[in-house]
Amino acid sequence: MTEARGSTGQRDGAGAVRRAPGTPCWVSLMAHGLATTQEFYGALFGWEFRPGPEQLGPYVRALLDGHEVAGIGQMPAGQHLPIAWTPYLASDDVDATAELVRHLCGTIGVGPLDAGEAGRMAIAVDPAGAVFGIWQAAAHLGAAIVGEPGALAWNELVTPETAGVVKFYQAVFGYEEEAVVSADFDYVTLKVDDRPVASVHGVGQALPQDRGAHWMTYFEVADVDESVNRVIELGGHVLKPARVGTHGRVATVADPEGAVFTLVRSDVPPES
Repeated sequence: MTEARGSTGQRDGAGAVRRAPGTPCWVSLMAHGLATTQEFYGALFGWEFRPGPEQLGPYVRALLDGHEVAGIGQMPAGQHLPIAWTPYLASDDVDATAELVRHLCGTIGVGPLDAGEAGRMAIAVDPAGAVFGIWQAAAHLGAAIVGEPGALAWNELVTPETAGVVKFYQAVFGYEEEAVVSADFDYVTLKVDDRPVASVHGVGQALPQDRGAHWMTYFEVADVDESVNRVIELGGHVLKPARVGTHGRVATVADPEGAVFTLVRSDVPPES
């Protein structure tokens, strides 16, 4: 289930590999309370933190065993945007990708803009309303660890139906697709170079009205049930209790500010 790691050629100083275009390469959260959010995820996943690019305002990169795995930023005062984890999809030219998003009836909410020497970024919205990031790597290639406890495991787009939105992402990033043939399960796996990197789940009327279409971030854990209990102890809450799902044993939870994510113990071991 773990994301494709892209080319095995260039690595940055943190050990991350340059990903092929369209591959999820990073995940970031904008929170109101930066310090308290760090405390929550540090206690849950064992993350430590160091400052990120100054151009992004108050922002830290989360480290797992010294390797960068995610970013957390401070929501600007006065803004009341939804608190949500946002995946970043790799691009060789963020400006060209942003222009393609606009041409295909998506929108660009932020950027493109430079994040210091780290790279260049934009925040986009697909035609169904789901928010995602676009990352053109320079010094910062993205997450250095995936698929291990405490790190990103998977990204899944939850949307009303897959057909239209999959065509959008294919046109922007060149994905190959593998659909599940089922009368009652609308599910597509997105591939880069024939390797699964993300999925799209059409849920129809079951889409949460308070969230709309959205990308769901999966974080790997060693024990889902223990992690769920830890979330509760730390002030978060459970949206969907632990169960066996498509990707292994999963539970959907939210941090104290309401950012939703899924805990997963994958059936398939992480790639080496």
